[in-house]
Amino acid sequence: MEIKISNQALKWFKEDIGLKKGDKLRFYTQVYGNSPIQKGYSLAFTQEEPLKIAASTDLDGILFFVEDGDVWYFDGHDLHVDYDAKEDELRYEYVKSLHGASPLGFTGYL
Repeated sequence: MEIKISNQALKWFKEDIGLKKGDKLRFYTQVYGNSPIQKGYSLAFTQEEPLKIAASTDLDGILFFVEDGDVWYFDGHDLHVDYDAKEDELRYEYVKSLHGASPLGFTGYL
C-alpha cells in the first residue's frame, strides 16, 4: 500500500491543521460514513505517534501513515490525498494497487 499526498493537500495540512516538520498524521478508519471501498466506514485523520506502521510517506519532515490495524479498510488500494480548492476540502482517491485500475474518488468532509 502506498500513500501519496499532493502538494496542494500538503499545503492545506500545513496551513489549516498547522502541521510542521516533525509532526505525524495518522489516517484511520471510523465507523460512520461511506466510501467507495467500504460501506458504513470512512477515513479520518489525527495527529499521533505511530505504533505499528503499515504504510507511510514523509513530506517536508511530516510523517503521514496508516497503522496495521487499518489496512483492511483499503482493500488492496493505495491512498491518494488531494485538495479541492473549489470545495475547500480534502479529496481521497483509492487507487487499486495492482493492474493499474482507475481511481475511485471520494470527497472527505471535514
